[in-house]
Amino acid sequence: MFDYIKGELVYTGENTIVVENNGIGYSILTNKRTISLFGEIGAKVTIYTKLIHKEDVMLLAGFKQKEDRTIFDILTSVSGIGTKVALTLLDEFSGSELVDYVISEDYKSISRAKGVGPKLAQKIILELKGKLTQKQTVSEIVRGKINAQDIAPDIIEDVQTILQSLGYNPNEYTKAIEFALKNKNAKTSEDILKEALSMLSNI
Repeated sequence: MFDYIKGELVYTGENTIVVENNGIGYSILTNKRTISLFGEIGAKVTIYTKLIHKEDVMLLAGFKQKEDRTIFDILTSVSGIGTKVALTLLDEFSGSELVDYVISEDYKSISRAKGVGPKLAQKIILELKGKLTQKQTVSEIVRGKINAQDIAPDIIEDVQTILQSLGYNPNEYTKAIEFALKNKNAKTSEDILKEALSMLSNI
């Protein structure tokens, strides 16, 4: 219903912000990490939103980065993970950190989040990794524009697949991968993905 809301930050609570746009104040559920990224009251902000419709309530959840919202959607599709746990995970970790832990199957790091034990962390990895790495059509833009040097093409394709799964378009992820490849120490898919997400989160 709402993809994003641009407006003035008029209120911050423990896990809630209010953004005013054209005289309407939108109350948005979020987490402390996201709130800390928006700055002071009165700041002009853009927040990517997700409408949550339950039997007895409708609410908006919001995130500063699009990939956080995408990861939130995937997390809440996992049995046993509701809105509260998903927001807790994205409070403990940035979207790029969580993706990195999932790809490297580091369930111990994920289980550091409040309310997430080892079994649930392993379940998150199993389901999230499957959705992030599901092969999609490899863009000709990537084949034609990216010079991977001594990096195997399948590594670049894996990174592209994950970025596609996070909702980035070919122009965005091509620029991000090109940026990542400027770091000569980024040789693995995990390293390249981390560099690419670092750039995309600052757009």
